[in-house]
Amino acid sequence: MRLQDLKKADTSLADKAVYARYRLEALGSFAKLLRHGPAKMREIFSWDWLRTLSGSSNLLDMATYTRSGLYREANAYAISEVIGGIGDLIDGICAMPDRVVIHEDLIPPEIFFGMGLAPFMAEMLGIAVPLVKADWAEKYIDIAENEGIPPDTCSLPKCTMGIALAGQMPKCAALVASNMPCDGGMASYTVLEREMKVPCFRLDIPYNFYNDKALDYFVSELKRLIAWLEEHTPGRMDWDRMKEVCEERNRAMEYELEIWELIRRKPTPMAGEPLWLVHLIHMIANAGKPRGTRTMKNILDMTKKIMENGGGALPEERYRAVLWNPPTLIFPELFVWAEQKYGIALLMDMLSYNRHPFVDTTSPDTMLRSLAQIIVQGPMARHTRGPSENFFDDLFYLYEYFSLDMIWMAGHIGCKNTMALNGMFREKCRERGIPLFTLNYDLSDTRIVSPIEMRKQAEAFMETVMKAEPLF
Repeated sequence: MRLQDLKKADTSLADKAVYARYRLEALGSFAKLLRHGPAKMREIFSWDWLRTLSGSSNLLDMATYTRSGLYREANAYAISEVIGGIGDLIDGICAMPDRVVIHEDLIPPEIFFGMGLAPFMAEMLGIAVPLVKADWAEKYIDIAENEGIPPDTCSLPKCTMGIALAGQMPKCAALVASNMPCDGGMASYTVLEREMKVPCFRLDIPYNFYNDKALDYFVSELKRLIAWLEEHTPGRMDWDRMKEVCEERNRAMEYELEIWELIRRKPTPMAGEPLWLVHLIHMIANAGKPRGTRTMKNILDMTKKIMENGGGALPEERYRAVLWNPPTLIFPELFVWAEQKYGIALLMDMLSYNRHPFVDTTSPDTMLRSLAQIIVQGPMARHTRGPSENFFDDLFYLYEYFSLDMIWMAGHIGCKNTMALNGMFREKCRERGIPLFTLNYDLSDTRIVSPIEMRKQAEAFMETVMKAEPLF
């Protein structure tokens, strides 16, 4: 990891013990896979991505290197639970190989859990593994491009297609995709369907989804999906089990909303990875499981403890920011660096900010209607579809709600939808007097813009626009 330019925190024996404890817990998340026996171990450790993920102490180092005390513990705990959540998903596909359903990242897994299936998010590999090893996705991007995928396609679906082309995707009974969030994401499932030789279901999500007619239509799509899964997999819908999954999701969301209310305070009692990375795994990839609820509750408790101690998460909070667009996968240390160098607290990112309802578990129909709202109004789904107001309104609401000082826009060059909005974005921020930093980079490919160049862009913005003096 790129920690050499950061100042290592002064750590006590207690801080070192925290690191050791959560390092062991993270290792245990993969050690539990041994229960599936030698034959299964040979199969799953042939997956290059799993071997890389099993070395995820790098992620723990990133989260703890510059931090101490309760904030260090919160970050260490967050990383161990993120790794644990990924371990749970892998454990599920090992335990139920005939029930594996690979699904797109914007389709949450509650319906699959309710049907007794083992969901696995295809894009999770291209998201999680570069956090551990920055250049990991590049060989799979090259495989996809050599197969004829256009180079200007978003690098995340290119990586996902490359993994399938290389035979590195877990075997499954079926694929489930949708028409979100972009052309590259939609097209990638044609390659997955061809390479994996399994049937694929594509959910049709209306273009303008903020009306009852559109929602009624999409509820019918979810019913069609359930019938299709019952035809093509051993899964059967158990509405009592579905209710348990949805109620678990509701409990986790309740804790998360309380965290969001607390981080409005200055100085913020929580920031960084316990907010955005935990949400990515436990409220998107693995939603509706007890681990997610427990994780959110424990982070809430740690947030309250930091607040009760009279301080904030950061030793010195000078600025508050939101990251819009996907997180910087090839350089997750960006905000670790920004915290220490300029006292910037990252409070929210696009993938975490969901205007989702609690799931109404009164009946099967109310559950499906709530889940339909969650899917059509999911992060990126609502931001990059429909009129441009979908992209801007949430962002400016967040700016006021959290009393932010600036917006950081992750200008992933492969994201055609958001790149097309950048000119309007600058104008709207200028009208409101909001400092806007557009970071030019590629989500998964360090060869386009290196992490060092990304950091230089951030330094230039902070020193020329924000007139900020570095803390060290």
